[in-house]
Amino acid sequence: MGETLSQNSLSKSTIYRILDANLDRAREGLRVIEEWCRFGLNQAPLTSECKHLRQALALWHTPEIWASRDTGNDPGTSLTHPQEESRADITQVLRVNFCRVEEALRVLEEYGKLHIPQMAADCKQMRYRVYLLETSLIGQQRHQKLERSRLYLVTSPVENLFATVEAALQGGLSLVQYRDKDADDSTRLDHAQRLKQLCHQYDALFIMNDRVDLAIAVDADGVHLGQQDMPIAVARQVLGNQRIIGRSTTNPDEMQRAIAEGADYIGVGPVYETPTKAGKAAAGLEYVRYAAAHAPLPWFAIGGVDSENLQPILAAGATRVAVVRSIMTAPEPRLMTQFFVSQLHRPFPMSSE
Repeated sequence: MGETLSQNSLSKSTIYRILDANLDRAREGLRVIEEWCRFGLNQAPLTSECKHLRQALALWHTPEIWASRDTGNDPGTSLTHPQEESRADITQVLRVNFCRVEEALRVLEEYGKLHIPQMAADCKQMRYRVYLLETSLIGQQRHQKLERSRLYLVTSPVENLFATVEAALQGGLSLVQYRDKDADDSTRLDHAQRLKQLCHQYDALFIMNDRVDLAIAVDADGVHLGQQDMPIAVARQVLGNQRIIGRSTTNPDEMQRAIAEGADYIGVGPVYETPTKAGKAAAGLEYVRYAAAHAPLPWFAIGGVDSENLQPILAAGATRVAVVRSIMTAPEPRLMTQFFVSQLHRPFPMSSE
C-alpha cells in the first residue's frame, strides 16, 4: 500500500511538472503574440483576447503546480535546434509562437485530464480560441501589408521568371500576382508554389490570378478576380476573411459593384491600351481621377503603366500602380522596381484639371 501511494505521489508530481512547463510555454507564447497585436497592429480587440487567454491560464498556475518545478534537473533546458536561433520575419515569429501555444494547450488538455479535469476542459476551449485568433491576426497582417504596398507586380510568362521576380523583391517590391493564362495546371501549381515561397522569403504578399483552387493549394495570400471570374461572395466563402480578394474594374459601375461585394482592393484600368489586355479600350486618366475621388479601399492604376507615363497617372491622383512589362521585361528589374518605389513614395501634387 505504501509503495502504491509513493508511486501515485511521484506520478502526480511528474504530471504537475509537465503542467507547469506548458503553462509557462503557453503564457510566454501568448505574450509574444500580444505585443505584436498591441504595438505592431494597434489592434485593441486582438490584444485584449491575448491578455484574457494569458490571465485564464494564470488562474490555473497554482502554487501546488509551481512547487513541482525542478529546473536544475530538467534535461530539456539544454536542448536546442538551429531553427530556434533565428527568425526570418514577423510572420515567422508569430507562426512559431502560435504553434508553441497550441501545442502547449494540447499538452495541458491531455495531462490535465489525469488530475485537473476542469483545467483540461478549459484548455480545450482556449485552443479553439487561439485558432480563431491566429486566423484573425494573419488576416490583419496581410491587409496591413496590402495597405502599405504601392507597387504591384503582375507577372507574365518570361523565361527568367523567378530571377526577375526575386530581383524586383530585392528592389523593394511587396506585392506580386502570378498570372499565366496559357500554362497547364501542373506548371501553374509548380510556379505558384515557388513564387509564394520567394515572396514570403522577402516578406511580400503573393496573389494568385483567377484560380481560387490554386490559391488554396499553395496557401497564397489571396486571389485576383476578373469581371468574368467567380463572384466575390463565392470566393470569400471558400477563402475566408483572412485572405485578400482583388477585382479588376474598368468603369465606375464595376468599381462600385466590387466595393459592395467586399473586394479588398481593386484594379483601375486599363489606363492605357496594352497587349496584356488586347482589344480592350483604355479607361484613361478620367477613370483614375474618379477612383481617386471615390474609392474607399486600396486601388491600383493598371494598364500600360511604365516609367515614361507614370507621372500623369500620379498627377491624376493615383498613389498605387500595377505593372507587368515595365518590370518583367526590364534589363534591370531591380533598378526599375527601385525607380517605381521611389516615385510612388514621394508627394505629388494633384492635377487641377
